[in-house]
Parts: sequence; C-alpha cells; structure tokens
Amino acid sequence: MDSNEFRRYGHEIVEWIARYFENVEQYPVKSGVRPGEIKNALPELPPSGSESFDLFMKDFDEVIMPGITHWQSPNFFAYFPANSSPPSVLAEMLTAALGAQCMLWETSPAGTELEERMMEWLRSMMGIPPEFEGVIQDSASSSTLAALITAREKVTRYRSNREGLSDTGRMRIYVSGQTHSSVEKGAGIAGFGRDNLVRVEVRSDFSMDPEALERAIERDIASGYIPCCAIATLGTTGVTAIDPLRAMGEICRKHGIWLHVDAAIGGTALLLPEMRWMADGIEYADSLVFNPHKWMFTNFDCSVYFVRDAASLIRSFEILPEYLKTRTRGEVNDYRDWGIPLGRRFRALKLWAVIRSYGVEGLQSLIREHLRLAKMLAGLIEADRDFRLMAPVPLNTVCFRYCPAGMGDEDANTLNEKINHALNDTGKIYLTHTKVDGRYVLRMVTAQTGVTERHVRQAWDLIRETASALSSQNGAVDVD
Repeated sequence: MDSNEFRRYGHEIVEWIARYFENVEQYPVKSGVRPGEIKNALPELPPSGSESFDLFMKDFDEVIMPGITHWQSPNFFAYFPANSSPPSVLAEMLTAALGAQCMLWETSPAGTELEERMMEWLRSMMGIPPEFEGVIQDSASSSTLAALITAREKVTRYRSNREGLSDTGRMRIYVSGQTHSSVEKGAGIAGFGRDNLVRVEVRSDFSMDPEALERAIERDIASGYIPCCAIATLGTTGVTAIDPLRAMGEICRKHGIWLHVDAAIGGTALLLPEMRWMADGIEYADSLVFNPHKWMFTNFDCSVYFVRDAASLIRSFEILPEYLKTRTRGEVNDYRDWGIPLGRRFRALKLWAVIRSYGVEGLQSLIREHLRLAKMLAGLIEADRDFRLMAPVPLNTVCFRYCPAGMGDEDANTLNEKINHALNDTGKIYLTHTKVDGRYVLRMVTAQTGVTERHVRQAWDLIRETASALSSQNGAVDVD
C-alpha cells in the first residue's frame, strides 16, 4: 500500500468510524451468530498474493461486523463499561502510526515523560496522596498480579524471586467473596496457591467485614501462616460493593500486611469530590488500580496502577541484561521495570487526548449523569411490586430480579434466567447476571459513553414487558 492509497483508505476508515459512532444504536447490541459461524466464513488458507483493501473492508462489513457485540452502544448494559470516545480513537491511531516501544526512557522519552505527567494529573484529579507514583498497565489483572508479587517479595525480603517459592505455601491473601477473579488467578501465578486465599465474611451490604478480617488474620498467625496481602475493592464486579478501606487499612498496618485497592471500576468515581468517601483511609493502602478503559472514555487497554513504594515494585521486577543498559539509568523512569512485560505501548497518548478533550469538568459531568441514571433505575425498580432490588447502588450498577408475590426462589431463578436470555435475543439491549445469596439476579450498568435517560427508560419498559409476558405463559419456564 503506497502513501496515496493509505491516505484514501485512511479517510474512508475515519468516515466509517464516525458513521459507526452516529449509528451504533441501530446494530443488535449482542451478536446473534452461532459458534463457528465467523470462522467458517473465512478462508481456510491465507491468500498467496496481495488483495485490495477494498476487499478487506467488504469482508470486514459482511463477515466480521455480524460477529461483534457492540460495547459502545448506549443500549449495552452488560458486564461493565468498556468505553471509547472520538478523542481516544484518534489518539490510538497516532499511537499505531508511531509504533513506539516505550520500554525505556531512551526508546521514546516522550512516552515515559507523558506517562509520568498523566499519572500526576490523575493523582490530583482523584485525590490520591502525593507519595503514590503511577504507571500504566494493560489491565487490572496485571496490576493486581504486580501487587501480589511485590507483596510476596517484601514478605520474603526479596528472596523468592532468587531462591524460589518455598515459603509461599504458608502465605495468606485475604479477600471477600465479592473480590474479582483476577486475584484468584494471580494467587496461582504468583505461587501462593489458590488454597491460600482466605475468603472473609461480608456484611449485609456485601462489603468485607473488618472484624472478620482481623479474626482470620489472628487465626492464621496462631496456625503458623504468614499474612501477606489483603484486597479492598471499591466497586466489586458483581454488585459494586465498597469495602471499608480505613478499617481494613488499620488492621493491615497493625499486622504488616500489604493492602491492595482494586478500584478498577470505582476509581473513576473518585474524580467526583462527593464520591471520595469511598477512598477514606487511602493513606493506609500500598497500591491501587483503576481502569480508565472502563468508565473514563479511554479505549481498551489502559489500566492505571499507583504504588506507594515504587522502589519495592521496581526491585520485584527489574532484570538488567546488557542490551537494556543505558547512560540515563538512575536518572529517569524505565517503566519496563514497573510490571510484567518488557514491551510497552504508548498508552499515555490517548489518556492525554481524553483528559484534554473533555476537561476535568466534562468528565465529572458525564460520571455524575451515569450515577444519576443508576439511582433513577433503582427507584423505578423499587416502585414496581413485582421487582426487587437485590443490592445497594453506590455506583453505576443495579442488581435486581423479577419475583412476583408467591413465587419461590427456584422458580424465580429459572424465570429470571429466561428473562435475561429473551431480552438479549431481541438485540435491543444486553444485560448480564450475577448470583446474590444463591439467587439469579439481573445486572444493569448505566455507564456507556452515550447512554441517556431515554435509553434507560426504554430498557426498563422492555424488561417489564418481557418479564410480564414470560410470567403469564402457561406451563414450565424452561430455559434454553
């Protein structure tokens, strides 16, 4: 492809993206293809010669697009937000064009120094103490793994990387039943073993019970275990519970335990001064992760990891082969020492574009509106006698279920599962579910970039109509 072709197709793709953002509502939110359908539409072997980009775009529209679930649709209410925005997309295009490998300061000074400044901006925007330093990772899973490994190294006095994991079978990680699955995965990868995850009881609002945490720690100490790390979550995945950070922090400080704060979703809300009650006690934390690629309109991937003691993080990950030695080492941040991968994308560029394009006030306005929509939806649910709100709504996620008077839990479980499938099969909205105390619960997230009150009310009307229709059917409510 020569420069003239690149220019022509580039203009066409930007136009395609603009039309997509304008018309995304018209697509079925959830892809309706069957397993294997996309793969079977693709040739078994690659072309032997070059093909035109026109043919590529034709196949993109006809083969790929039917298999896309449209996360940017304002009718996407499933899982968690994975927001994009025009400034983020444009900056991502520049990142792809530059193709910079930002592993060292010397491999792209601007990549490092823009990232440093963006972490300072975010620290200020979120009210995080100045002693925390930040780095951009690919995902919260990687950030949490970095926290677990750093906690492990500090407990073993940095021996385990060198000598192996002989002591990790006695180390404990404290989580609640609401903690994200990445912690369990990380415990296995980091050598703790999943059996050493201690699941602490939760309170009625599904937040960790700090008294139960302290009891668990004391039991483990008495039994010869080594308390290593505790996870406090600001916005759990299932029900967006907010763990009591200060109480947990005081306990962890008392016992010398690394406290990692998982604010992957909830961290964005810290841009609002009125939401910083969630982070009361942040001064006790050792590390914190939040994802701009969830709720801050920055396309995947972009996860921000803050750590109080950057030296401990670096010491846990740095390896210095000859080819990575530079004249500036010790004078600059070489971010390849701040996490698992060596190679690093220039993620700070799109974050810079988003913050500058929206401004702090623009970001705050959108976040406040998403929170308002969640509260509005919760009010509609509570006002309907056939629906039940199943968890508090501190953020942007509403958990509820259809349960008419006289219906038992098992029948309600089956019916709600059927409602969920029926709604998603319409293509008009997309919801996912969770389990709360063994009950099948519908879960609706009001946090997509373009979501408005109209979309939420239309979704609620469809939910009520679907639930009523399925409930009135005669016979069993078998789920496909």
